[in-house]
Amino acid sequence: MINEKEKPVLAFLDELGIEYTRLEHPAAATMDDCRFIGVETGAKHCKNLFLTNRQGTEFFLIMIGIDKRFRTASVSKQLGVARLSFTTPEQLETILGLTQGSVSVTGLISDTERKVHVAIDGDVLKEEKILIHPNINTASLVVRTVDVVKLLNTLGYDYRTIDVLD
Repeated sequence: MINEKEKPVLAFLDELGIEYTRLEHPAAATMDDCRFIGVETGAKHCKNLFLTNRQGTEFFLIMIGIDKRFRTASVSKQLGVARLSFTTPEQLETILGLTQGSVSVTGLISDTERKVHVAIDGDVLKEEKILIHPNINTASLVVRTVDVVKLLNTLGYDYRTIDVLD
């Protein structure tokens, strides 16, 4: 059953002509929860991290491969930011309209002020398809990676490609 938080995401993807396959599943708040969802589709999961700078004035959505470790120092250096840390649940809700465990590129639809900077690991961009949450963590969408880039471009986001080592 489609949740209310999903409806604007699905409508936007439909409007853009972006094809997706929707998979329902138990709540998946961690990467361990996600690991086996959609395996049969050939799509890859990625970690979606919502971070802020030390001052809490800049926000970043970082997409990295499921098996990669997030190293704050490396990513901070690539983005030219002194130090990144996770945002508060309140910032996540206010800026992206999301709750912890459901962070996804689809949350950028709610970032009407375009406060968020986007960075994507180069290995994620090499994948043909990835799985993304449609603003909730009880469903995942299989989408082509090029369509995620199309979504970003349509919303007016530039993204930086970063190199996250295993």
